[in-house]
Amino acid sequence: MRIVLAEDSALLREGLARLLAEEGHEVVAAVASADELVTAVERHRPDVVVTDVRMPPTNTDDGLRSALEIRRRWPATAVLVLSQYVERRYATRLLADRPEGVGYLLKDRVAQVDDFLDALDRVAAGATALDPEVVRRVLAGAEPADPLSRLTARERDVLHHMAQGHTNATIAERLHVSQSAVEKHINTIFDKLDLSQTSGYSRRVLAVLRYLGV
Repeated sequence: MRIVLAEDSALLREGLARLLAEEGHEVVAAVASADELVTAVERHRPDVVVTDVRMPPTNTDDGLRSALEIRRRWPATAVLVLSQYVERRYATRLLADRPEGVGYLLKDRVAQVDDFLDALDRVAAGATALDPEVVRRVLAGAEPADPLSRLTARERDVLHHMAQGHTNATIAERLHVSQSAVEKHINTIFDKLDLSQTSGYSRRVLAVLRYLGV
């Protein structure tokens, strides 16, 4: 796939570019600021953008704002955002409008190469990929009155993996249960979150958005 990479740390930027190239991807541009990122996407029209949240010129949320602009101007471009810390509001802003083809990972996850590449592939395919730590913290912070409190521990496990963009088959493999069991859990989750009768939207996506508080 064709990738534009945005990271202000030269060492990490070069390391990511080398890793992606070794995996057969084409890094069409590797830039160090949010402004350069938008310009590079406009020029190259990549399949995926991989960007840090905190980027020059202000080193606050410039990378995130550029990612949102890219999603608005070039909807077909998938975006995988990297962050040093768990920032729930950043994940929420990314997912609020159109969660397909969006990922949010902690930078530490990059060191786990297989997980990073798996998230990249899922985002490029139009799925949603959230860092497990983001999912854990959001679920841990659910209020008692929240519909999420109705879920069993196993249903929360299933929802945890759904939020990372895994298919039913992959969830079954990771939880060591049958695929039919996963499907039953998911249907129960939809029931408990009052999504069973929802039409016109992906219930899977709505379930993920529900516990993110979007």
